[in-house]
Amino acid sequence: MTIRIILVGLGARAQFWMRVIRDNPDCTIVGMIDPSEAARERAKAQWPEAVASADLSIIAQIEADAVLLSTPPGGREAQMEAACRAKLPILAEKPLADDVALAARYVAMAEEAGVPLMVGLNFRFLDVTQRTFRLFAEDVGQPEFGRFTYERWRDGRLARLNKYPLTMDQPMLWEQSIHHFDLMRYVYRAEPVEIYAKTFNPSWSMYADDANVSALITFDNGVIVNYQGLWQSGWQEPGFTWRHDCTGGVVMQGDQFGQLSFARHGDAQLTPVGLPPYEQWYHDAVAVLAAFVAALKGEAELKCSGRDHLSSLRMIEAAILSSTEGRAVRCAELDTVPRVGAAQTPASAGS
Repeated sequence: MTIRIILVGLGARAQFWMRVIRDNPDCTIVGMIDPSEAARERAKAQWPEAVASADLSIIAQIEADAVLLSTPPGGREAQMEAACRAKLPILAEKPLADDVALAARYVAMAEEAGVPLMVGLNFRFLDVTQRTFRLFAEDVGQPEFGRFTYERWRDGRLARLNKYPLTMDQPMLWEQSIHHFDLMRYVYRAEPVEIYAKTFNPSWSMYADDANVSALITFDNGVIVNYQGLWQSGWQEPGFTWRHDCTGGVVMQGDQFGQLSFARHGDAQLTPVGLPPYEQWYHDAVAVLAAFVAALKGEAELKCSGRDHLSSLRMIEAAILSSTEGRAVRCAELDTVPRVGAAQTPASAGS
């Protein structure tokens, strides 16, 4: 069974997806959609056998098995509606939307149509993330508090980067922290109960809205995380530390894609953990696509479902509300979205 994919959005991220799809023997691209003629011509040179169009109507006109949305989170209404009308499973770049209520509407739309909806939260699939679980279970015990620091001077003007974050509201939270918050839920196997956050923009920022955030996050299993995320640090050299303090020791991640180590309480130094070779933005996307394909084939439950994604998006919503009102926000304050009563196939259930 070859999964025939319609790729919507042919910008920077689509270049990775085209390579990843080509390298997956179970997949092919049959359609490509983008309003930019230049983008379509560039994509057509790589996939001459695929139909290229500026019009979403081809979603209903060509034989396909899935739609991949490699588009900005804002303005996806027509894309989601077209895919759901065609009853095509959807793999969407994160975040699903830049508004929680709108994302919830997309989830309800997919559930009503019986369409599997997966969000490409690729950091869950990193080897360093999976190995961290084993360290908790086999070496240092369960985490009780953590410190997550992400420092970057992100030059949003670079040609290889999408430009919409330069003008969007809260670009750090919506575009980067969503990964981090989702990872916390995933790694700690817990849901947030309270967030106290402050977002801000330094004087040298090239972003129209706040590109930096600090937050104290409490989870329902008692884990407390001190978080700092910077898209406009004062130095171009990136920095990353995720430290988990556990019942029997500590786990340290020194790079967002690797550099894992651990120590037990009495150890004099950290013990490095070997990880397989990794190419940034490629191997994680390979794993995301493989998980999506496995779900469509009925070989596994769908991971990173749209409904599960709403819980991570509400962390963004709580952080914005906390910063705006200058207080800790209890996540229970936020509106919940009722599950739609439509039946789901096994491939569209789970997270």
